[in-house]
Order: sequence, then structure tokens, then C-alpha cells
Amino acid sequence: MDQKINQLYEEGKVDQEIHALIEKIDHNPRETANYLQLATYLLDQGSAEQARELLTKARGIAEDPQALVYDLAVCDYALGDFDQALARLAQIPDDDMTMYQKALVYLKLGQSQKALAYALSIKESDDRVKELIGDIWLALGELEAARASYLEIAEGQRSSKLNFLLGLTYFSQDREQAEEFFAKSKKQDPKYYQKAKDQYESLLKLLSQGKAGAGKE
Repeated sequence: MDQKINQLYEEGKVDQEIHALIEKIDHNPRETANYLQLATYLLDQGSAEQARELLTKARGIAEDPQALVYDLAVCDYALGDFDQALARLAQIPDDDMTMYQKALVYLKLGQSQKALAYALSIKESDDRVKELIGDIWLALGELEAARASYLEIAEGQRSSKLNFLLGLTYFSQDREQAEEFFAKSKKQDPKYYQKAKDQYESLLKLLSQGKAGAGKE
């Protein structure tokens, strides 16, 4: 990664950064790393279609086209092309990144047991992996296991989403604790909180009646 260009991106100078990377690609069209860096920024900006187009064209030009496959799978995932994402991921070795992405895809496909198998096979478990494992347990209706995974993430690192889901996992057992997490979630991001509340409304009703609930959508 070009650190000078990355600095532009971190400073919010996105247009300058993208222009600089395009110039680098024009100057050396076979350098694989430039395509990967530009695709990463495009994905981060929500331009998954542009990123996929860039990487698809690069496969016929770049020195190491195989190195583009993982990022193409990430683009497919972002665009909802889950079967294509899995097909691409099958072309590369099962390292931690690949297994993480497979777990994400299988979770979206509703194949939570497969998702869990891949997620639990990841060797280096960071906060992102812990959150994913929690999401999968939640999808399986295993609220205590989901809670345990979410709680492994330090309090200061928990997003509005994480605090809301922690509240969800406590809801049927400790309503006061649940409301504390919901309040944190709402304070961090009121829009997300309302969206999540609407999304999980039926599950919250089931939990309030003391019944086992299904997982998230």
C-alpha cells in the first residue's frame, strides 16, 4: 500500500487519493497492489460496483491476477451476489481472511451452521471475528452464546449495533440490564437504534413472553 496516498485518504482527501492511484495505474498498469488499494477505497466509499468493474478489468492486465480474487469476492458480497462470492472464495486457500468472508456469506444465505464452522476455524480472533461469531449464534437463537461472544469485545469498542444486540440477549432474563444496553445504543446512534428496534420487534415480543426466539434476519 502506498502510505502517502493512504494518508490523503485518512485526511478525507478522497478525490485526490483516487486521482493519485489512477495516475499510478496509468503509469504502471501491471502493478497489482495499486488496483487492490483503489478497490479498497471504492468499497469503503460504498462504490462496490465500481470496485468490481476495476478488479475485473485488472485481471486481464495485472501481474498477479490471482491476488485480486479475494477482493472480487468481497465486492460480490457487498453487491449481494453471494453464490458468486462463494465460487471465487473456493479458488483460494482457506486462510483466516477467506474463512471470515465465507462465514459472512453463509450467514447472509441463512446457512448459519456452515457460517459458524468457518468462523470458529479462524485462528486469529479479533473484535471483528468475535462480533461475527456473536451474530451467528444470535441467528441460531443461542442468545447466551451470542452474549458471551459480544462481551469479549471491550466496552469502549462496542458499536451501537453491539450494544443493541447485547440488550437483546439480556431481554428475557434481565430487563433492567437490557434497557441499559438499549440506552447506550440509542445514545451512540439513534437512527441505527430505531432501525434495529423495528427489525427485532417480533423477537422482542417473543422474548418478553419468555419464549425462545428465532435469530436475526
